[in-house]
Amino acid sequence: MTRPRNPLLVELPLLVWLVLVWGALWGDFRAGNLVFGALLALLVTWVLYLPPVQLSGRFNPVHFALFTATFVWQVAKASFEVLLVALLVGPRTRNAVVGVQLRTRSDLLLTATGHTMTLIPGSLVIEVDRANGTLYFHALNVRTPEQAEDFRRAVLRIEAAWIRIMGTREELAALRAERRPGTGRAQDSAAIRAPITSQQQIVRGRGDDDGAAAETTDRPAGQAVPGTEEDRP
Repeated sequence: MTRPRNPLLVELPLLVWLVLVWGALWGDFRAGNLVFGALLALLVTWVLYLPPVQLSGRFNPVHFALFTATFVWQVAKASFEVLLVALLVGPRTRNAVVGVQLRTRSDLLLTATGHTMTLIPGSLVIEVDRANGTLYFHALNVRTPEQAEDFRRAVLRIEAAWIRIMGTREELAALRAERRPGTGRAQDSAAIRAPITSQQQIVRGRGDDDGAAAETTDRPAGQAVPGTEEDRP
């Protein structure tokens, strides 16, 4: 089923912006170059047609200001921690691939959470499971299950901040419900099991109630990793 296109009048601000960007890239704002840029803009918006990003219709400037201040502090703090790891641990550093299932299924919030964590030194998004709302991160210097859970909770805090800023009212209500007594949120984190390198650690979160498990391996890439302590000989 083909989704109807937006009217040209609705697309007009985007078209004007694309034409201005084209002129700025070439440093040429003469009529001929701008007309050619307009034709390219129409080609991009009508041929390479992408589905629109669904917005919640709300934006909280107070929470955004608080988030900005917190984010700057987190970047500075993480930069210092990465420096210490580089100086004190060096090549002995063991990293982890940690999967975090988010609360939201919004493409916008998934992207915002992933990019925020990537901008904070020490973590990087390596895969996105859009259908299940799961982000997979390469995390620096994660050695224990407790550190893996700390990282997972940090990601969920970032997501919660974005929900407070521009999540839907339903997502905001669900987030507030988590803080009420007697309400818990079992959140499973999956991990990438293969391929791995000898210096990577596989971390699998098992939720807030039953903790997490971690496996460290020196096996070659692609070889199976035992799931629990009982599996080991």
